[in-house]
Amino acid sequence: MGEKSITVVNIVVSTSLEHDIPLEKMAATLSNTEYNPEQFPGLVIRVKEPKTSALVFSSGKVVCTGAKSMDKVEESIKKIIKSLEKIGIKIKIKPVIKIQNIVASGSVGMDLNLNVLAMKLGNVEYEPEQFPGLVYKLDEAKATFLLFSNGKVVCTGTKSEEEVHAALDLLIKNLKKIKG
Repeated sequence: MGEKSITVVNIVVSTSLEHDIPLEKMAATLSNTEYNPEQFPGLVIRVKEPKTSALVFSSGKVVCTGAKSMDKVEESIKKIIKSLEKIGIKIKIKPVIKIQNIVASGSVGMDLNLNVLAMKLGNVEYEPEQFPGLVYKLDEAKATFLLFSNGKVVCTGTKSEEEVHAALDLLIKNLKKIKG
């Protein structure tokens, strides 16, 4: 039995700057943006450090992705607010940041027989001809795992780092029941 481990690789958050945002002006003034309103109503802004991307909507709603910690999320949002100041938009509030999803990757520390798991675990999808991983929805943890035969896992659906670790522990408990 190897070491179990899990690391957050992406946090998706949403917030509101509670201010209308002139997306045309942002796109025209800032180099790190993409805006194509015929295809999508949001403007994409890329932050170099920490490496994140955000969708900014004219309503002031923002969805930020790519950060690996909440500190990095907050740093990114601050940089977006600074960018807005360059075009004369003053955000006077401290935005309330809400985690929408955390993606983490790691290992359960043991090889997995996905064929056996597909038969014995509930709530699974396994189509080895299409994809080498097994999808396991762990409802009690509100998490979904991708499991691979080498014991590597990807976890999505959680909303805090504590939930990620609790979900991994529950996953391992369920796997051990099957291994007997």
